[in-house]
Amino acid sequence: MNIGSTARLLGAGLRALLVLTVLCGVLYPLAVTGVAQGLFPHRANGSEVRQDGRVVGSSLVGQRYDLPLKAGQETPEPDLKWFQPRPSNGLGTNGVNTQYKLILSGATNRSGDNEDLIKWVTDAKAAVVKDNSTPGYRVTPAQVPPDAVTSSGSGLDPDISPAYARLQAHRVAERNRLPVEQVEKLVEDHTQQRVLGFVGEPRVNVLALNTALKELTG
Repeated sequence: MNIGSTARLLGAGLRALLVLTVLCGVLYPLAVTGVAQGLFPHRANGSEVRQDGRVVGSSLVGQRYDLPLKAGQETPEPDLKWFQPRPSNGLGTNGVNTQYKLILSGATNRSGDNEDLIKWVTDAKAAVVKDNSTPGYRVTPAQVPPDAVTSSGSGLDPDISPAYARLQAHRVAERNRLPVEQVEKLVEDHTQQRVLGFVGEPRVNVLALNTALKELTG
């Protein structure tokens, strides 16, 4: 192969690289972003939830509602005036790049007969019974639904079952000095049914529920 042929091949390769870079790296992303922003702006921007003019989270990502850490504590206590999400035992801590405080997602990946998992579930059930029992309402272990004591595959499930939300209604009502019926109506109003009537299970988005609760309590 002579020098002229080599130069032509290199030139063709560079032109193809330039054209594909512009098409795939510039025009296509701009087109997709434009369509997404035009037709689905809420979803394209991360399904943000706003309250009082500021972003308080995403409806797709679960978050915890905890009290500030006390001296000597490693794990914060739940703030019981709010509805609580599923456990997040699968979440780890960011030990690689400590410049940023990151939320890490993951499951425990433990089998059903694992001693650690059994202890977590047993302790979690006891905590749910204790935390959600009020002077006029006693929770029994049989009332505790599975999602109250087990984490999701991601550890960041934004939803809980209607049964778990209703279980928390008496405690939330007492802590916020609200009628139980009003809090139960709040749960009912924020219960989403199966997609298309048969896909998935009924669910309650915890962030949406707590956002409405905050508006209710002023």
